Amino acid sequence: MKILSRGAEAVVYTDAKTVVKQRQPKKYRINEIDEKLRLHRMRREVKVIEALQQLGVPVPKVLDADEKTTTITLQLIDGKKVRDTLNDSNCKLLAANIGKSIGTMHNNNITHGDLTTSNIIHGNRDGRAYLIDFGLSLFSNKDEDKAVDLHLFRQALKSSHSRIAEKCFAAAMTAYKQSNGGWKEVLIRLGKVEERGRYKGKKAT
Repeated sequence: MKILSRGAEAVVYTDAKTVVKQRQPKKYRINEIDEKLRLHRMRREVKVIEALQQLGVPVPKVLDADEKTTTITLQLIDGKKVRDTLNDSNCKLLAANIGKSIGTMHNNNITHGDLTTSNIIHGNRDGRAYLIDFGLSLFSNKDEDKAVDLHLFRQALKSSHSRIAEKCFAAAMTAYKQSNGGWKEVLIRLGKVEERGRYKGKKAT
């Protein structure tokens, strides 16, 4: 199998048909604690993905979950990372699709935790935006957690697509408001999150 990525918590492989995510043991942790932690995080990730699938959010299907090896086998999405496909001609529609999914996710008290354009796949066949990599996801009703999701998404846009970042984010937020009844509170919190970031930047200089 080919290695797709090697992160702090897991190694992700593909056989060109599926994606396999295996959480790696951590030698610096006590073995019993490490096993419980990896199992807990794997179970949570599976629950999040299955919950989002039930809600109609585009995510890969969970094909198998092996608790002995803390390994999840997922559907391989035929497509490319949004980081590599987002452009001036498709950004409004694509960003709106992403915003709708984030809004649905937050409206049901689920946060992604690492919401960047590298963790969204632009489907080749259907053009949909599939959210992937829920290793840091949470079941959370906190506006702070939801605002951090939006902040990370906005920062990812600014980093990789600075010229169209604000246009993309605006399109995403229009759709977000339509799919999340609690959008006002989240956007108020987003303002506070971003203000903290600006304050830290000034303090550092």
